[in-house]
Amino acid sequence: MNYLHKDFRLQEGDVVEVTLDHSANVQLLDSANFELYSLGKPYRYHGGYANESPVNLDVPTAGRWHLVVDLGGGTGSVRASVQILSPQPV
Repeated sequence: MNYLHKDFRLQEGDVVEVTLDHSANVQLLDSANFELYSLGKPYRYHGGYANESPVNLDVPTAGRWHLVVDLGGGTGSVRASVQILSPQPV
C-alpha cells in the first residue's frame, strides 16, 4: 500500500493541521496502531476521509504519533503539507 507517513512527538492539546491537494484519508495513529496499519491488520485512528482542506486533528495525549495520508487503496497520488499548532499559554 502506498501512503504518506510522518511521525511526531506531540503534546496533548496540539493540533495537526494537514493541507491536501485533493480528497484523501487523513489518520493520526499511536505507535501500536501504526504497526497494525503497516501489517494490514485492523487498527484505530483519529481522523478519516477528508473532502475539504485543511484538516485539523486534535492530539488526545502526549507521545509519539504517526500521521498517515492515503487514498484508501485507490489509484493516483496526493500531496500533503503538515503543520503542528500548539495551544498558546494562558
